[in-house]
Amino acid sequence: MTGPSPQPPFAQVLAAGPVVLDGGLSNQLEAQGHDLSDALWSARLLAEEPEAVVRAHQTYYEAGAQVAITSSYQATFEGFARRGTGPEETAGLLRRSVELAREAAARARAGGVTGPLHVAASAGPYGAMLADGSEYRGRYGLSVEALERFHRPRLEVLAAARPDVLALETVPDADEARALLRAVRGLGVPAYLSYSIAGDRTRAGQPLAEAFALAADADEVIAVGVNCCTPDDADRAVALAARVTGKPVVVYPNSGESWDATARAWRGSPAFTADRVAGWVAAGARLIGGCCRVGPDAIAELATALGR
Repeated sequence: MTGPSPQPPFAQVLAAGPVVLDGGLSNQLEAQGHDLSDALWSARLLAEEPEAVVRAHQTYYEAGAQVAITSSYQATFEGFARRGTGPEETAGLLRRSVELAREAAARARAGGVTGPLHVAASAGPYGAMLADGSEYRGRYGLSVEALERFHRPRLEVLAAARPDVLALETVPDADEARALLRAVRGLGVPAYLSYSIAGDRTRAGQPLAEAFALAADADEVIAVGVNCCTPDDADRAVALAARVTGKPVVVYPNSGESWDATARAWRGSPAFTADRVAGWVAAGARLIGGCCRVGPDAIAELATALGR
């Protein structure tokens, strides 16, 4: 029995885009009955219930997603160390996050899903490891050099697992973006850089145009954009990212509800709709999906809107 045909480089895939990303992994895992009220969030299931992660990825592939973002967003050496997990085991869990997404793709193909299916290895911000809401604020009090030292080991492990692309996602602070851009140099895997924003600024308050410009000349970065923001903020950011960087744009906002970090609950009403997609594509978006609270049904509608 032969495996799937080799897939083209991800930059080439984007050039032929648009490409459909998945939706929120955490909300799909919760829909499957899993409690994620934990400092490791979905990363805990890498060790405890990997089959649940495979099923969640597979659900998105079957809904029309062409890219699954791994469950490594909150998986760090430091975070697992607090649970007594050593560095070798943590490295194995990081690799597993890519392997589980690959397994989900294989199952989806076996079930009749056609076309290339890709894996984006998630690397969340430093604040995600702290699990105190600072991922939505930035300004951690660390130097760019310290942040680079934090990110590089995890990115090395993820890159060695050979995902199609590294997802440097939900970045709240331009200083952390600088660190990530340094940390991905020489890894041999393309990356996309995606900020979490509020209006026309990063969560840390820097002008978004200046934050996007950091990636304009980074050869490793094949797409720049936003995620984990409101759909309205995403509407405005796509054209700006395209104009400032000249690169394909990645966009995957939340449902439109807002996260209350103190109460650990979502507030408001959903505003994510597939009718926004045409505007994003016209403005330069080539990698399009949803983040928190955007589920398989919404991704199926998005895929239909994109003719996928």
